[in-house]
Amino acid sequence: FWLKPSRRRFSRLAARPSPPGAESAMINARKKILKEKGVAPTDLEEEVAKALFDIEVTPSSDIKADVRDICISGAQELEVKNRIALIIHFPYRVWKHVRKIHGRLLRELEKKFSKKHVVFIAQRTMLDKNFKRKGLQVRPRSRTLTAVHEAILEDVVAPSEIAGKRTRIGVDGSKVMKIMLDPKDKDKENVEAKMSTFSAVYKKLTNKEAQFVFPTA
Repeated sequence: FWLKPSRRRFSRLAARPSPPGAESAMINARKKILKEKGVAPTDLEEEVAKALFDIEVTPSSDIKADVRDICISGAQELEVKNRIALIIHFPYRVWKHVRKIHGRLLRELEKKFSKKHVVFIAQRTMLDKNFKRKGLQVRPRSRTLTAVHEAILEDVVAPSEIAGKRTRIGVDGSKVMKIMLDPKDKDKENVEAKMSTFSAVYKKLTNKEAQFVFPTA
């Protein structure tokens, strides 16, 4: 006669543990995420951290040494027309390392997150007019709302550079900034495809309208 196999046995077989190497890689990747104590990273942040860790351990990568000093503080997605923008936030203390390899790291991550426009943003702290309550006698200009928004504008378009700015005021009092990018940009064609992404990301982060263009002769 036939013995009917127990369900318990099948459930144990089905729930196989992940390979030790994969688990170890994920633990190492999580070290690339810097969150406030008690705040768990999202699936997207873990995916970005894993991509950074992959670059770091790739023998042929020419930026692996620099990526070793880089971690993220957050990541979010934003829908822009028919494309998704991936906004990656970095702690300000590692921003100098990001800027050093900005263009190359951007290209590597856009390969890993195909069909997404990747934007890097440094995490900055704003101080309001009540800064004296925090024990500060003088508010650094870099911590004002205006200065932080200007810095975000530069982050959004980087590694491209801003050549000029204009502000247009509508009859209803609304303001729209026109941002002119450096026409000598070597990656001009690729940047032109990201203009709407730049506008959407800047609006998301600052609630301000901005249009990005290359000036015509």
